[in-house]
Amino acid sequence: MNEDGSVDMTMDGAVGKVAAPSPKGTSFAAASKVLHQVPASHVADVPAPASAHLTWRSGSSSIDYVATASHLDVTDDGGNLEGRMFSISYVAERGASDAGAACRPVTFCYNGGPGCASIPVNFGGFGPRRVATDGTAHLASAVVEDNPYTLLPQSDLVFLDALGTGWSAVAEGQDGSAIFGVDGDADAFSRAIQRWLEENGRWGSPVYLLGESYGTVRNAVLMRILGEHDVHVAGVVMVSAIFDWVQTLPGEDLYYLGMVPTMAAAAQYFGRAGKGVDVDEWFDRAMAFTQGEYASALLQGDMLPDREEASVARRLSKLIGLPVDLIRRKHLRIELDEFRRDILADEDKVCGRLDMRFTSYAPSFAQTDSGFFAEEDAADDAVECAWTSAFRSFLHDDLGYAPTTRYLNNNYDGVGKSWNWEHAQPGVGKVIAPNVAMDIATALRRNPTCRMLIVGGRYDAATTYWNVVHDIACLHLGPELRGRIEFKRYGCGHMAYVDLPTLKTMSADLEGFYSAE
Repeated sequence: MNEDGSVDMTMDGAVGKVAAPSPKGTSFAAASKVLHQVPASHVADVPAPASAHLTWRSGSSSIDYVATASHLDVTDDGGNLEGRMFSISYVAERGASDAGAACRPVTFCYNGGPGCASIPVNFGGFGPRRVATDGTAHLASAVVEDNPYTLLPQSDLVFLDALGTGWSAVAEGQDGSAIFGVDGDADAFSRAIQRWLEENGRWGSPVYLLGESYGTVRNAVLMRILGEHDVHVAGVVMVSAIFDWVQTLPGEDLYYLGMVPTMAAAAQYFGRAGKGVDVDEWFDRAMAFTQGEYASALLQGDMLPDREEASVARRLSKLIGLPVDLIRRKHLRIELDEFRRDILADEDKVCGRLDMRFTSYAPSFAQTDSGFFAEEDAADDAVECAWTSAFRSFLHDDLGYAPTTRYLNNNYDGVGKSWNWEHAQPGVGKVIAPNVAMDIATALRRNPTCRMLIVGGRYDAATTYWNVVHDIACLHLGPELRGRIEFKRYGCGHMAYVDLPTLKTMSADLEGFYSAE
């Protein structure tokens, strides 16, 4: 968290924008160019690896597995240490007679931020243990259970914390600015993944990538880089994705376009629009309106005739539940923070960003700072503490792994604020607003056997669903490559696994994805 999330890639927006998945959606547009170096004084003294033999059970099914917490050395081509990346792996135990032991898939999983560790996708969704959620209610404690929807039956799992997050640290004397950026981050993950494959003798295993929020940006670049390092990627799972960074820039029409279907879904959820209409039909109507009448109106700017603007405003009002006069004053362009404040204003509440179904009471009238408001998100507050406490208890009680340094579950201040968004885009050169969908297209052309599953939620205002569909459509992939990409849309927010009905459906979809040829 997202999940991010937190765009915390949790991909969340800068003062209402879809900005980078960052913890609590702090603005990326204002990111400083000065590096805030993450302390690394103890990088050479990380604890010894710790493991435990455990059993996962669900109904009549069970899997014996080994859980291991350890650090992976990230080294450059000359063998020089760049950092140590914390990982926790879950590897199914197999008997000596199991001929397929070396061929079992292994999936590398992570969140985004930039600046988020991997706890959400681990103890929130895909690991063998999960914190039970309660709809959109805040969790008062962490109730941990064997996760019926874990990916462990399909694949061994390795959860990685980006350098500067969790217990992962940059080595002494290393320039963090070379790592804290689109390209440096992907390179570090590529080296860590290769290290894990080497240390565990798993070069024959199918490699899968699973990233959420900014983790999908990482996925896009990483699937290309791994191929360039001769690591075959069998499949990629994109959870709550963002690819084209242009949509995060102030005033960009792509931002407003992406927000409309998500706002329409939220308005219907709160009973402010779409009454009596099936939720998927309502979302489809909003998608069609967005890429048709609404897109045409925005592209005309002030050349749009007044009568047409009034007509579009009325249609938009019916979709997103805000007054026509407000929409007209904004010339059809509604900011996310404006929607979050206004849609439930009569109840003195605001809705979430990562998952717009979550609500909290509105800030005090004196708390007018827009940056503060953008960081306040009930969807994140409801679950993050429970996840972290459950994860720490598991490491301490089950694995006996207890470092003395603080676990940086969310280190946006140390990492994200200094993020280098410049990207060496394949076939284009260096750009400052990357479109990593081009990396995806390049990777698929080079490796046409790779498959991709893109999942998103109707209520995710951090990484909006319309935009990712649009980004892939604009690649103009041929039918064979386009057929390697599958989309799944659920009734959830940014951290899809928080929503139990979504997790059940997504589990079945992932099982099909892993078993497909």
